[in-house]
Amino acid sequence: MTRPARAALALCLALLLPPAAHAIGDPGEMLANPAQEQRAERIGEQLRCLVCQNESIEQSNAGLARDLRRIIRQQVVAGKTDEQIIHWMVARYGDFVLLKPPFDPSTLLLWGAPVLAVGAGAAAILLVRRRSAAAPVPLSEEERKQASELLGR
Repeated sequence: MTRPARAALALCLALLLPPAAHAIGDPGEMLANPAQEQRAERIGEQLRCLVCQNESIEQSNAGLARDLRRIIRQQVVAGKTDEQIIHWMVARYGDFVLLKPPFDPSTLLLWGAPVLAVGAGAAAILLVRRRSAAAPVPLSEEERKQASELLGR
């Protein structure tokens, strides 16, 4: 393989890798201890931005997400466990703050919705097939005569 081809292949492979999407723009927001910072990021990746709703607070640039990141980092430095920090967030914002909410009666519809959607789609397909498979209606005498004329019989 030639050198330009290898370079092009390496570029393509590099573009396929997912980028590290962290919204921390201010280095002052990061913890000095790399292990604590990594732990805070891991916790933040599990929590939903309440403004963006489809991003973690680590990925979001929203002001509330910045505040929540700051709170997480304060609690990490204070020595709280991951479970304590997540429990604190859930106590204030409910299960909605979790990107992977627990399976319980209050989230049953959330977890069951995909099954219901697939079931509804299967039922719709069966109904359409059943209707299209109905016995054909026989031709009237006039329609038979017209068909015979068209076919030249």
